[in-house]
Amino acid sequence: MNVYDTERMSESLQTEGYVPTDSAEDADMILLNTCHIREKAAEKVYSELGRFKNLKSENPNLKIGVVGCVAQAEGEEIIRRQPLVDLVVGPQSYHKLPSLERQIKNGEKKVEIDFPTEDKFDYLAKRTDIRRAPAAFLTIQEGCDKFCAFCVVPYTRGAEVSRPVEKVVSEARSLVDKGVKEITLLGQNVNAYHGAVEVGTQFTLAKLIWKLEKIDGLERIRYTTSHPNDMTDDLIEAHADCRKLMPYLHLPVQSGSNKILKRMNRSHTAEAYINLIGSIRKARPDILISGDFIVGFPEETDDDFEDTLDLIRTVGYGQSYSFKYSVRPGTPAAERKQVPEEIKNIRLHKLQKLLGQQQKTVQQSMVGRTVRVLFEKTGRQSGQVVGKSDYLHAVHVLGDQSKVGHVEDVLISRSNTNSLEGKLI
Repeated sequence: MNVYDTERMSESLQTEGYVPTDSAEDADMILLNTCHIREKAAEKVYSELGRFKNLKSENPNLKIGVVGCVAQAEGEEIIRRQPLVDLVVGPQSYHKLPSLERQIKNGEKKVEIDFPTEDKFDYLAKRTDIRRAPAAFLTIQEGCDKFCAFCVVPYTRGAEVSRPVEKVVSEARSLVDKGVKEITLLGQNVNAYHGAVEVGTQFTLAKLIWKLEKIDGLERIRYTTSHPNDMTDDLIEAHADCRKLMPYLHLPVQSGSNKILKRMNRSHTAEAYINLIGSIRKARPDILISGDFIVGFPEETDDDFEDTLDLIRTVGYGQSYSFKYSVRPGTPAAERKQVPEEIKNIRLHKLQKLLGQQQKTVQQSMVGRTVRVLFEKTGRQSGQVVGKSDYLHAVHVLGDQSKVGHVEDVLISRSNTNSLEGKLI
């Protein structure tokens, strides 16, 4: 979602005469788009700002802004800690960047972290007419009403809001017209989508996917990230029947211990999650499942951790993301008894070893199979092109640049640590 937001902010500022640059030294404005989900991510913001001190002293007209979730959470504290910052903008207000830019030109410092009543998407510039990469993100839902005990999203992104169906479809068509073949639908709880069609009528995510499926030129649909409680029957059926919906599902569970899940306020049990995975695999037997795990959540015992390992062994993940629990001020879990850091480290290492073995097994099982690959760019080596398989594996082959933007059959010949190699058929 931060990638999507960054693109929209860049497009918005282009209406004020700005163009992107790859070099901070060449910039008239630097915006850091930030994440607050873990402590390390937030602290990196201040480290990065420190690198710009010399640039600011050499060019007093340089404007520096912090946008995104750290901006929303810390507000004026950012300017207090780093006076070189001119602008602080939360994720629900980035459509105001053009007007804020005009104000900070006059030497003002601006902090905009309210949750505005207007829909920011209505005020953003239309997607620019440039040709785009073959795969693109499209935000359809923001915010969260789940209030997991470890998470800051409800406080930084706000309550769950879904974009109207026709506005999503219109933006999707615009992307396809500019060369996009694959769209990933985004939301903090994307499968909680309930976008309006007309007054009193709403679409589920499954209905939206079926509507997008009818767009000529759109070849692939994905969505992320999901909550188990919002995995509806019609969405599971879509995985079975919709040919453009890819056989990949990111479905975070966080823990395999029912005690810890309850303390996390996850509102589901390990058994319910495992049964759900069974239903999804019955609908689409070849689907690749990805998950999220938090190790060392407050009060997690060795037995709780073993329950998580048991769940992983039962489900079998093709990809995964795992982290040590990170205290987020203002969340319920921050006030609880913490697991010692050395125990977190041991558990994370053990968990990641198991997940790594599963990923290796799944990737190795692809060798000898033919998969469909959307090629997105040229590779690091001469004559190489790189893309994503149906299952979201990175795949590289020998082929000319004309393959970029096309979906081709590839025979997989080798599995590497985080990618696959193959030959064009």
